[in-house]
Amino acid sequence: MEHITLLIGIVIVTALVFDFTNGFHDTANAMATTISTGALKPKTAVAMSAVLNLVGAFLSVEVAKTISGGIIDESSGIRPEVIFAGLVGAIVWNLLTWLAGLPSSSSHALFGGLIGATLVSVGTHGVHGEAVVMKVLIPAVAAPVVAGLAATLATRLTYRIGRHADPEATSKGYRAGQIASAGLVSLAHGTNDAQKTMGVITLALITGGVVAPHADPPLWVIVSAGSAIALGTYIGGWRIIRTMGKGITDIQPQQGFAAQTGAAATILASSHLGFALSTTQVCSGSVMGAGLGRKGAVVRWSTAGRMVAAWGLTLPAAGLVAAGAALLADEGTWGVTAVAVLGLAVCAVIRTASRRKPVTHANVNDLDGDPASGPEMAVGPDMTVGPDMAVEPQGAVTAAIAAVIPPPAGTVAPGAPSDTVPGTPATA
Repeated sequence: MEHITLLIGIVIVTALVFDFTNGFHDTANAMATTISTGALKPKTAVAMSAVLNLVGAFLSVEVAKTISGGIIDESSGIRPEVIFAGLVGAIVWNLLTWLAGLPSSSSHALFGGLIGATLVSVGTHGVHGEAVVMKVLIPAVAAPVVAGLAATLATRLTYRIGRHADPEATSKGYRAGQIASAGLVSLAHGTNDAQKTMGVITLALITGGVVAPHADPPLWVIVSAGSAIALGTYIGGWRIIRTMGKGITDIQPQQGFAAQTGAAATILASSHLGFALSTTQVCSGSVMGAGLGRKGAVVRWSTAGRMVAAWGLTLPAAGLVAAGAALLADEGTWGVTAVAVLGLAVCAVIRTASRRKPVTHANVNDLDGDPASGPEMAVGPDMTVGPDMAVEPQGAVTAAIAAVIPPPAGTVAPGAPSDTVPGTPATA
């Protein structure tokens, strides 16, 4: 076994930086709906999520093994420079989508970065195409659809079960359920996303001869990766939390509970099977499903469309950035240095741009960014305030689905007698 070289050390540090960006990029997955409904205060929510992300990192290593020996062929001659270039591509794309407030997939940014850098430096034989299709692409399409359908059905079921209950008491109960389900999503996120960085670090150690091929991540790798993603989670990616919690649809406690429970079940199942799933896509699909499940709710398809477009662009875009970085890194020490300097410069520019209109825990629920104005609400059954404060009409897809799905029990059509408990309003 060789000692860790300077280059491998740089790769490890870069991997932990990516893990940190993954943490604040994906905080919204667990806590956006909990924050938007007021079930938890923003800082409390991200602190809870950070702790559970750290715990989840110790529960499984199946996804880490998929990264270190499944997607990339560790015996194909891949070098630490290639991994470094792949990480730079993933970090740059993560920060760009964070600046735009788009909940894109950190996982696919990492996959795209590694694949792009490997194709340029090693060739097609360095990538296991079948593993990419079976464990990345197919889950990427199926998981948000499955989670969305589950959330739609669960939302309708929760409204039907609580049709005769007191709305205020029901909301309190579901807020408590949201806290529990958000904790489960955070735990699941640690079992899936933290392991991706573990897998990358393990791959770097294998290429440097520090650990044996097909080895599990060493304990110090698990601890460092879990800590990095937990710290990033605690920092809070408030821009994406705003989009997920307020920009896609207006979430009520019942919907938040249904969305988070469906997402947690999907992520935990995929972690058990070793699928390197995008938790962002799962949770976003659940939120959209929860919006479709409530009669009268409006899914903002313009925001959802931008988000889905970012999903499709993530893998190739990160791959292109990483491919360019790999071309430079292959030139030797000066090339690696140039990649590092350029990467830092891009990150600095993005950071500066984000300060022009900051989003923090104080204004995360205010779509106009002004805490003094209070959180924005829907302005009518068919009209709602969009993320850019423009009034957005009910989308054609939402209207069509609403027309064929019967309303939850307790919802009263105009002019119809109420069948709710006397003295209580109808459920929306």
